[in-house]
Amino acid sequence: MHPGLQVADAGADVAVEFLIEPFVEGVPGSHVDAALTAFASRNLPVDLGPFSSVSSGSLEAIGEAIGAMVVDAMRSGATNINLSVALDADRLGAATLHDALEGMMRAAQRDLGTDASTWSRADKQRVVRMLDERGAFLLRGAVDDIAVAMGVSRITIYNYLNAISSRNDAMSNGDVE
Repeated sequence: MHPGLQVADAGADVAVEFLIEPFVEGVPGSHVDAALTAFASRNLPVDLGPFSSVSSGSLEAIGEAIGAMVVDAMRSGATNINLSVALDADRLGAATLHDALEGMMRAAQRDLGTDASTWSRADKQRVVRMLDERGAFLLRGAVDDIAVAMGVSRITIYNYLNAISSRNDAMSNGDVE
């Protein structure tokens, strides 16, 4: 063993962070419910966040919950599960928020079945809507990064976002069916 290496003993608490896809804000779906149930059935509370969910508990309980979550969520329609386990919650999230944005873009490419360079205008608008629903534009620099990935200007991304906002406003006012 390496000197200074920290290891988890059988009773140690560990933390897990996970993201179940597909993700649609406000509509978790049976695949997300299955994942949450895997933790709840082991009396492990889950903190639901905008980008991922976090739980902590004994190594054994977290290990069992993760195994059940993967099986149950995938059987219930999950297409991807991002997972990080650490000795404590402070060590989670070592990946940057930029990594989260890249992950959202990869998920969009998987969802559309094509590379961003081949997307039509309608595809790009759909992806911007999906990224907006996932909170991607809350990340600093996201507009610029997404514009580069899509091969459009940042003004185009803002135009797509304005169109989404206008449509949402119209729908909430009953102006659109």
